[in-house]
This record gives sequence, C-alpha cells and structure tokens, in this order.
Amino acid sequence: MAICMTFRAAGSKVHLLINKSSIPWYIKMAAPTSVRFLHEKAYVNGKWADAASGKTFDVVNPSNGKKIGVVPDMDAADTQNAIQFAQTAFESWKETTAKERSVILRKWSELCIENKDELAKILTLENGKPLAEATGEVMYGTSFMEWFAEEARRVYGDIIPSPAKTKKILVLKQPIGVAGMITPWNFPNAMITRKACAAIAAGCTVVLKPAEDTPYSALALCELAEKAGLPPGVLNIVTCSRANAGVVGKMLCENPMVKKISFTGSTVVGKILLQQSASTVKKVSLELGGNAPFIVFDSADLDQAVNGTMNSKFRCSGQTCVCANRILVQEGIYPKYIQKLAEVMTRDLKVGDGFESGTTQGPLINHNAVEKVDGHVQDAIQKGAKLVLGGQKKGGNFYAPTLLQDVTLDMKCAKEEIFGPIAAVHKFKTEEEVIKIANTTTAGLAGYFFSQNISQIWRMAEKLEYGLIGVNEGLFSMTEAPFGGWKESGLGSEGSKYGLNEYLEIKYVCLGGM
Repeated sequence: MAICMTFRAAGSKVHLLINKSSIPWYIKMAAPTSVRFLHEKAYVNGKWADAASGKTFDVVNPSNGKKIGVVPDMDAADTQNAIQFAQTAFESWKETTAKERSVILRKWSELCIENKDELAKILTLENGKPLAEATGEVMYGTSFMEWFAEEARRVYGDIIPSPAKTKKILVLKQPIGVAGMITPWNFPNAMITRKACAAIAAGCTVVLKPAEDTPYSALALCELAEKAGLPPGVLNIVTCSRANAGVVGKMLCENPMVKKISFTGSTVVGKILLQQSASTVKKVSLELGGNAPFIVFDSADLDQAVNGTMNSKFRCSGQTCVCANRILVQEGIYPKYIQKLAEVMTRDLKVGDGFESGTTQGPLINHNAVEKVDGHVQDAIQKGAKLVLGGQKKGGNFYAPTLLQDVTLDMKCAKEEIFGPIAAVHKFKTEEEVIKIANTTTAGLAGYFFSQNISQIWRMAEKLEYGLIGVNEGLFSMTEAPFGGWKESGLGSEGSKYGLNEYLEIKYVCLGGM
C-alpha cells in the first residue's frame, strides 16, 4: 500500500510517495501536514535574524531522525549584539508600570491558549513527547504567564520603623537588568516561560539560548509575544549548535551588561556557568541535576504508591530532573509493589511516535541518551539486578519502559541520574536506613515518600534533604509553588511568589532631616 505524505517547510510544499509496508514501526507517524509558528531564524530586537556568519544547523525529529528544518548557528559576537539590544530596551522597559507589563503578559497568555494545539505540535515535532503531554506542557507554561502577569503588580517595598526620630527607612525593589537564560530540551516551552515571564514582569529584559535540540518552541513564543505587544529587545532568542553553546554561554556569563543568569540543565554545566559568572559577580539561579529517592513504606497505600511511581517515573519518558531515580521499597510491601507496578506498566505504557494516538512513551532525545540508558540497564543486570520488564532498544531513539528489581547502591542507576524510562527498585528495612540512603548524595532536588503514618510523614518531610518533597504524590509541580533544589541541585527558586525576587534588587533609602 502506498501513502502520500505532505510536508511544509520554509514556505515550500513537498509530496512524498511511500510504500507503507516498508516503513519501520518507529518512523510511522501521524505528523501534522503543516505547522504554524515554525520559524527558521533567531529573534533579536523584535526582528527575525540570521547569524552574522550565515551559518545554520539542523533540527531533527527524535522520533524518526528526520530533519525538521534549520536555525541560525549564532556565536559570541551575535550574542553580544543581542545583549546590547536588550540593554537598550531595558532603559525604557524598566520605566513601564507594573500594570502595563501585566496587560502584555496577560495578552500573551491568551494568545498561547488560543494557539495551544499549534504550539503542542511544534513541541512534539522537536522533542518527541506525546501530543497530549505536549499540550499539557503548553498549558503549564502558559500558567506562568498568567501568574506573573498578576505578580507584577505585587512587587511591594517596605517602610521600616526607624530607631531615630529624624530618619525614615524605606526599602525599594527594582529590576536587576538584562537577564541571560539557558533552557533545556525536555521542557522547551515551560522552562522558558517560568524564567522569562518572571523577568519580564519584574521589568527586566531577556537574552535566552534555548537547547539546540528544541529551538522552535522558543521562537514560536516570540511571535505570540510580539502580537501581545511586547516591545522589541525585551525578549531575544539566540540559537546555536552544541559546538557554539560554550562560547554563547560564556558571553552571557561574562558580559558586564548581563546582571543575572538563570540556567536549567546538568550539574556539570551549571558549575561552569557559576564560575564564569563570578567574574562579574552576577546574581545566579541554577536548577541542576537530581537523583530523586522515591520511598514506599509498608504503611503506604499500594495503589496510590504505584500510581505515584507511574506519574513521577515515566512522564516525558523518564527525562525529567525530578523523575523517581532510586525507588526504595520497604521489605514488607516489596513483593506486592513489584507485582503491581509490573501489571500497571504492561497495561498503561505504550511506546510510539508522539503524534500516534495512545502513545504514552515517546523517544529519548537522541542516540546518546539511548546508549546511556541501556548502559545503566546492562550494568544493573551484570551486578545482580533482576530484569522484570523491558530492557531493550526499540529502534531509533526508542527504549522499552524497564522494571528492575533487587537493585543495589553500587549500580550506575543508583549512583547516577538515569534520565530514561527505567524503574530501578531497591529493598530497605528501616526508616533510619532509608533516610541515610536517600540523603547520601550530592543532589538535593526532589524526593518522594508514601506512608499513611502521620508521625512518619512529619519526620520524613523534615529529614529529607531536598528542596521539593512529594508526600503520597508523584506530581507536585505547580505555578503557585516554589521550584528549586538544595545542595548541588541548584540555587534559588522559580515560580511562585518567590520567583519574581530572583530578578529584583533591594535598595535601602534613608531619608534624613525629617
């Protein structure tokens, strides 16, 4: 049987006649015939821009390995140019009222909601996650626009009682300046809005480098921001390949016009950016890697714990920084938990292209990710873990959802962040033992535990050394709540009422002679 597929890119239309029976399962797809808001240029000072060198790089669909299009491969000079435009725009943007900024953010959010289906298509096309999950991310990302549209009008200062009758103490909050941002590929919409909307609401301007794997979601947001009335230079997107990521990041960190750096990504890169930012003593926010413990006590509700595991572990095919990494189950409930989790994984998880109906597990982002995940599985099996489900490459960038039992702490999947669809289950005996296991890591981003014992719940919530704790809950990310890690998992918080403070400076004003 032959099928005709139509694609649009860069203003052209291409028809392909393909023999359906010859297509491997992992590249059969129901991709959209056309995609709006897909731009092949960067966005600087309110204009669609090329790299000064004219160079571009390819963006690839991880589901089928096919080229989606190209974007400019910008370098340090291009980035410096964008920073200068952002600095110029800051001089006027900081003078706008909170209400003016609020109105623009609100309009931006409305436009994103109106076009959520198109934004989700772009996200699935470049990231691979299931379309329903992509739509959920777009709505989550839009919630930050709405939230910071409201919080922009609540940047309150203080009048502090003075110890001297002739002096008054005032505290003002003012925008910090140009904010440099670097965002990851796993949430190419929401990680941008969580950062950029806070900065814009505070009166700052933004120069942002999206991940080289997923630049189109960032550029689509720019078109809608422009339609919402965001002035030129307030939001600038600098695209670059992995080869230029280092020089672009260094420019953002070391340029004195940039007053703030916000980064989400690996701990290794975060440390480099922190060192580079020290040269100009920048304010820095970092959301780095995790190694989340997911603890199930004997007193837990089994169905609730398994449902929480599914939500935490397999969202985005396990490619989130808050995924359950070390699943620690108390010995009394251990056999039932393994059996139940295997049943639910078999029933509920379907691997496939993100545009295919019913898909819950899209591809990993690239071939290297597949090799890393498979390496973790093979290492665990060689060291004595039992493979219950999965453990196979599925062709292309796909990997079967995997369940390992009898995992020990010397295995790679226990010591390193997995970032893939592997449920690696350990057995423990006592509360004291599991607290020690959970906290013996340099990471401190997310932790989870399931218990019906109220005293134990309070003890665990206080003793776990993590910035984010889920108690009988596998999904805790909400716009209204602060998101940030402890230890080597980061600095600062995003979202919530605290997120705006990352882009504000505090100024003490003393009025004398009163």
